[in-house]
Amino acid sequence: MEHKVHPEPLLPSASPSSSSSSSRASFSMTARREVYTLWMKSLVLSGNGCTVYDSTGRLAYRVDNYDCKCSDEVYLMDHGGRTLCKILRRKLRVFGRWEGYRCHDSAREEKRPWFRVKKGDGILRRSRSREIEVMVGCSKGKESCYRTEGLGNKLAFKIKDLAGRTVAEVGRKRTEGGVVLGEDVLMLVVEPNADRLLIMGLMVVCGLIKQNM
Repeated sequence: MEHKVHPEPLLPSASPSSSSSSSRASFSMTARREVYTLWMKSLVLSGNGCTVYDSTGRLAYRVDNYDCKCSDEVYLMDHGGRTLCKILRRKLRVFGRWEGYRCHDSAREEKRPWFRVKKGDGILRRSRSREIEVMVGCSKGKESCYRTEGLGNKLAFKIKDLAGRTVAEVGRKRTEGGVVLGEDVLMLVVEPNADRLLIMGLMVVCGLIKQNM
């Protein structure tokens, strides 16, 4: 099955970019609907982590946790291994929260969290739909910007904005013939005008919550 998951060879490391943070932000926004394949394994000896391929089969993003599962510090990287976002788990009170920090190059990351994630009330009610709440910008008193819907026993869910619009969806991947692939092979659909890097960061957090990486 692996040759279907990642048909393209590993691409060489990307050269350092001299573009500004604003141009990187615009590059991260989707202009059209995009579909990714998620393999819930690391490229490193099929260890813990996640490998993301774009619709052409090329490596797009990766997370390598090696022999550690559900680490409190995780790095979302591009195809060449350059860190794009650092995700930390803050163990506060009962459940804690997750914070994402943008990384502009190997030596510099933003001091303030880019986004914060906390589990919703469904966890306290032992609901089958374990939602999370997402705040982007992290200003005090700012309302959550996104929520997940349907984060139950399996890693299949939707990410919705405050208006209830679906901006991304994760589910089991099917072949063109309708055959459902293994539980560790998923499909991520990102709708137009969504921040793909933010969506990838939230997908990683959900994977950590569900202990899939």
